[in-house]
Amino acid sequence: MNLTSVIKTDSGIPVRKVYKKNSLRKKTQDQEPGRFPYLRGIYPDMYRERLWTMRQYSGFGSAEETNNRFKFLLSHGQTGLSLAFDLPTQTGRDSDDSQSEGEVGRTGVAISSLKDMVTCFEGIPMDKVSTSMTINSTASTLLSLYISVAELQGFSPGKLRGTTQNDILKEYIARNTYIYPPKPSIRLIGDTIEHCYKHVPQWYPISISGYHMREAGCTAVQELAFTFANAIEYISTCVDRGIKIDDFAQRLSFFFCCTMEFFEEVAKFRAAREIYARIMKDIFHAKNAKSLHLRFHVQTSGESLTAQQVDNNIVRVTTQALAAVLGGCQSLHTNSRDEALALPTEESVKVALRTQQIIGAETGVTKTVDPVGGSYYIESLTQTIKEEVEKYLKKIHRMGGALAAVERGFFQDEIRKNAYRLKKEVDAAERIIVGVNKFQDIEGVEPKISMLDNEIEIRQVARLKDFKNNRDKIKTDAAISALQKAAENPDENLMPHIINAVKSNVTLGEINNVFKEVFGMFEPKIAF
Repeated sequence: MNLTSVIKTDSGIPVRKVYKKNSLRKKTQDQEPGRFPYLRGIYPDMYRERLWTMRQYSGFGSAEETNNRFKFLLSHGQTGLSLAFDLPTQTGRDSDDSQSEGEVGRTGVAISSLKDMVTCFEGIPMDKVSTSMTINSTASTLLSLYISVAELQGFSPGKLRGTTQNDILKEYIARNTYIYPPKPSIRLIGDTIEHCYKHVPQWYPISISGYHMREAGCTAVQELAFTFANAIEYISTCVDRGIKIDDFAQRLSFFFCCTMEFFEEVAKFRAAREIYARIMKDIFHAKNAKSLHLRFHVQTSGESLTAQQVDNNIVRVTTQALAAVLGGCQSLHTNSRDEALALPTEESVKVALRTQQIIGAETGVTKTVDPVGGSYYIESLTQTIKEEVEKYLKKIHRMGGALAAVERGFFQDEIRKNAYRLKKEVDAAERIIVGVNKFQDIEGVEPKISMLDNEIEIRQVARLKDFKNNRDKIKTDAAISALQKAAENPDENLMPHIINAVKSNVTLGEINNVFKEVFGMFEPKIAF
């Protein structure tokens, strides 16, 4: 390292050799956790009272396998479920769709029908377990399936706890599992939020996500700025419907990435709480203190994992998890060592869960609230991140908000530029990745990895065809017709109609086909 060059964080913030009291440009006051602006934590006692939720991401080929993995994780001390879906489910295609061929059960569980969801949660106490579902374009349908299964188990929707990701703007920005154009997609999100605050009050109907944008290449500063810009768009949608901010703000949640720049990540989470509290107070005029709370889930960075020397990933994940805890997350997923190669083995998943448990039980970091608060370096980083995020938010506001910024490709271009910078640094060995561009092994040891059963797709398609052949077609057709009529009325909340459809054994793909006919499909502009 050239000591005469300027050393910077991943977000480009210059780092001094040493930080002193006068390093802070503004006088920092002794803030209390649990009080506005919540820099030090949204609760007065934080982890002294209750640890974060340990929520490992799961979802395997078939509903039966996913059910078995859920039970395995719960038996080993996991305190919340997190459900991954395959690409056909994410993009609104049934397993027997010709375009689903080769993808059924590959990136998560295949869910096409109410029967699939019943199998997935068989024997799982849905009134006691919190479930997070990583689903976006088809989130309203998956939540309707979940509600319907709970009712079949005898539980009121009012008892359900969990989260649907349901963040479509970041799909147009970074992840690309969109289906419909932005405006009708945002309508579905508004419908879900409105339905949940009235009928599923303990559910978080949206988890506004910076994770995927960060994994695509943006900086820590951009992650916060773009996430909060999207949040402002969603909140404005609900407020414009006449919903009072304090009626739904407490059920908004967030999802952030935690990667390897340790102190910057800690500072990012601390800054995020204050930025969000001020947005809710100053822009939306929330009165209830709980409406100002930034409740967020963190997942360690999948992009930082390497296929080379996979055991090194345990160290990476541990470091990232510790930063998330020091930053004050409410729930945490730790990636498994072998995820750069395949879906994780049970052994790897258990090590990832034990990582969280060791941090919570053995390190002592939970004994005091915000143990890094007061560090000149941490406080300086926190302050700078807040200022840089605010600059981005003002710029996005001048563009007309997040939707306008997405439509003109602003977020996408910013992420591309930073991703290119990072790639060049790795290629030039200016950014060291242990085992990749330095400290390589001449002969690698191949780890044991999970192997998918190639018969999963055949069995799933056969089950789905049997399901379709044995339902009441008159009832199903009537539900589809009612759903289409409701979708054509922009003032109609679609959630009751989707719930009625899934209870009438309409499949996910059939619901999606109705919406595609009414809303159309999104076609991105391609620049040459």
